[in-house]
Amino acid sequence: MRHRPEHILRITAPLRGFAHRFAYVFLLAAALGILLLGRADPHIFQRARTTVTDMTAPVLDALSRPAVTISHVIAEARELARLREENIILRAENERLLKWQNAARTLLAENKQLQELLGFTPPQDATSVTARVIGDSGGAFVRSVLVNAGRREGVAKGNAALSGKGLLGRVAEVGERSARVLLINDLNSRIPVVIERSRERAILAGDNSVTPRLLYLPATTSVQVGDRIVTSGHGGAFPVGLPVGVVSAVSDEGVRVMPFADATNIEYVRLMDYGLDGILNDADEDGDAVAEGNRNKRRIRR
Repeated sequence: MRHRPEHILRITAPLRGFAHRFAYVFLLAAALGILLLGRADPHIFQRARTTVTDMTAPVLDALSRPAVTISHVIAEARELARLREENIILRAENERLLKWQNAARTLLAENKQLQELLGFTPPQDATSVTARVIGDSGGAFVRSVLVNAGRREGVAKGNAALSGKGLLGRVAEVGERSARVLLINDLNSRIPVVIERSRERAILAGDNSVTPRLLYLPATTSVQVGDRIVTSGHGGAFPVGLPVGVVSAVSDEGVRVMPFADATNIEYVRLMDYGLDGILNDADEDGDAVAEGNRNKRRIRR
């Protein structure tokens, strides 16, 4: 029994040697046979490939499912981490907003108490007319726009023209169905303003450039780039606190202000009547009387 494996090895040794010697020949013959078979029937390889693909497709699908599942799990984990970070940021922002809300409520209550102590009388409710810009007279010597509202709608000379961002100008001419708005950067525009931070008064003077200048500032005034400019209410032309712009440049040539309202892209203008009898309402008495009558009618309707 012990000599039987040796006997088997002696028998199979010539076969292994024969296979080693003629393996190259066998492979070459098989390749030639496959080549000739492909020449005889070109579709046989296509059918064979299709058959093999059909046989291996279920296996490949089963193997790919874990990979897809793992990819989905990784994507969900990343999305969860991102949402967690956003949740932390939103919580911090919510806390800050709550603090500002509490501060605003406190300031509102204090403001109400101070107004009561000072005997402050709130201004009358302002009336407004929304008009569309139908003409632009922008040029080298004038900065104004034409709107499609006039005396018939209750517009009067001196009304403040506002956009969604701030003061745009004032009504300079009024017709029955149209009005001309003089922009704040026009050469003829002069608006009493105040620096919001230091409460220093000045005059915003247009010079037909994009950025009007601040005139008559006290010598000791400290003006910084970024300071907000609002109307002061002096002269009775505009109410107090209308946003005008921010200081854009401070140099030896003067202080320049970039208006909040961009007149180059304006389409609609809100004409506000604050009921002020200031220095701008000094002409065209008949037209102003008609406009005043229209405003009174609108107030009665409200």
